[in-house]
Amino acid sequence: MSEVALEKPESWLWHLLSFMLPSVAIAGNVLGEWWVLSSFVLAFGIYPILDWLLGEDHHQREVRTDGTPFEVLLVLHSFLVLPLVATVIWRGMEDGNAWTTWMAALSTGVAVGMSGIVVGHEMGHKKHKSACWYLGRMTLYLSLYPHFTTEHNHNHHKLVGMPEDGASAPQGRGLWTQFAITIPQQFMSAWRTQAKLSKSVLYNSILHGLLIQVALIVAIFQIAGMWGLGAFLFQAALAIFLLEYVNYIRHYGLERSEGERQTEKHSWQSKKRLSRWVLIELTLHPAHHLKASTPFWQLQPYDNAPELPTGYFGMFWPCLIPPLWKRWMDPRIPAEMQ
Repeated sequence: MSEVALEKPESWLWHLLSFMLPSVAIAGNVLGEWWVLSSFVLAFGIYPILDWLLGEDHHQREVRTDGTPFEVLLVLHSFLVLPLVATVIWRGMEDGNAWTTWMAALSTGVAVGMSGIVVGHEMGHKKHKSACWYLGRMTLYLSLYPHFTTEHNHNHHKLVGMPEDGASAPQGRGLWTQFAITIPQQFMSAWRTQAKLSKSVLYNSILHGLLIQVALIVAIFQIAGMWGLGAFLFQAALAIFLLEYVNYIRHYGLERSEGERQTEKHSWQSKKRLSRWVLIELTLHPAHHLKASTPFWQLQPYDNAPELPTGYFGMFWPCLIPPLWKRWMDPRIPAEMQ
């Protein structure tokens, strides 16, 4: 039997679309007025439609051997988070307690959640205390979620699909319930993990992270006042919400028992082109879990992985309505997991 001929990898230029959201958010923050809504409208109004129109890539492709453009892309994204956060704080200083401040924070949170935290996740898998690792830490501090690296790397990858994993939602649990459970559970899990690795509580890196966050909040308040700080906190809350939304949709209902080997069937996958390009291949999540050390630009889809009905952008609105979500997704959960 002859082997299927593999096509060349897609051009890396498609992934430049990932800069659209943060760029639009920065422009909206600077321009003010109705422009502050631009990033939110783009992400959850236009992108779901484009995700559907652009469809999926069904070609079998060669694995990339040169990741230089993609690594540069990560670095640029991490630095782009700085003007994102700076401009929304400035908007809060300029407009005070006005709708434009909060809508700017909403749009910025979308961009930070989809660019900053996504990049922070990828860089969190880089060599510990390397330059890229520190850049990833910076993006997570600017969304007030630095403990994510510990919890994700030490626990989530090991426990995915099990009750002990705060990021894995069992079948029947809605997004809002999951959100209330997963935030404290992941933080406490990260604290316990670092406590085991530390000589004493004073050496716990989660404690250090909390102190840095407090210092950051105090500094922003001193420089930007109440509304500048309010804008910063609101964008961070939105970014965290989007991270946990992504965790929710990519593991919902895919449960495994203790001792059961993790396979590609324990993470949802989407091959929608736009979601892949904008979110730097985050949607090929089964491949990431089975090959955590593999850089995102070498991930490949699995034929047997459960498929989301659309991309990450299109999943957002149904996910907010638990009865609709369950009716849509529960029948798609593999029979052996129901």
